[in-house]
Amino acid sequence: MISLRTALQHLTQAPAVLVTVLDVKGSVPRGSGTRMLVFADRFAATIGGGHLEYQAIAHARRLLTGEAQELRIRHVLGPSLGQCCGGAVELGFEQVGAADVQRVSELLSPARQPLALFGGGHVGRALVHTLAPLPFALRWIDSRDEIFPTDVPEGVECEHSSPVQAAVADLAPGSRVLIMSFSHAEDLDIVIACLRRIRERGDLPFVGLIGSKTKWATFRHRLEERGFTSAEIDRITCPIGIQGITGKEPEVIAIAVAAQLLQTSTLRSP
Repeated sequence: MISLRTALQHLTQAPAVLVTVLDVKGSVPRGSGTRMLVFADRFAATIGGGHLEYQAIAHARRLLTGEAQELRIRHVLGPSLGQCCGGAVELGFEQVGAADVQRVSELLSPARQPLALFGGGHVGRALVHTLAPLPFALRWIDSRDEIFPTDVPEGVECEHSSPVQAAVADLAPGSRVLIMSFSHAEDLDIVIACLRRIRERGDLPFVGLIGSKTKWATFRHRLEERGFTSAEIDRITCPIGIQGITGKEPEVIAIAVAAQLLQTSTLRSP
């Protein structure tokens, strides 16, 4: 499997077949609207793997060589493919080329929710690499110069902001926010900016703050002193990450936080 960027570059030079899940019934690997792009010697994305995908790739490649012409195929997964899902899938096949690059890019690019990550430290870096393949449009923000690494994943937007909390004002509506700057003072400033925005606009559905219960108790007291109500303060999630994962390694925290974000996501993948 190749990346979408590589696939689109290759599409400018070689034809491919766009495979689309048109209709599903019962238990199936992926839902309607799922797509993959198949070339003669490579492919991008997935319609669920297994024998269904194997047969889809084979048929797409026969279309490319002219050995097949059928553009719609229905599979009953149990009887025809030996898969125990128990459902049925109808697939559509469309030959595409250089003229279709923009349309294919739009069809294969998943819907992404805006996510702002404040903090370029060890956990922040681990989170960026964990979240980059997931359905989030990631904006990575820090107040320090030259904090961002050279190997930032594709699609991640890096931003220097000083003061760092100033970036809260122009976050995309509906942004989820993760706060893990290098100092508690910055963390508090960002939390205050988020609460003020929630008070004014109500458009930050999830604000998570890294830290212990002790840190959060201190923050809660300071927020109360600044006039925020208990209901407003309760909009902040601290500690962050799903329960039951106790490891403190940055990569472990990143997985726990990513899982929590997916649990609270309003997006539903095909």
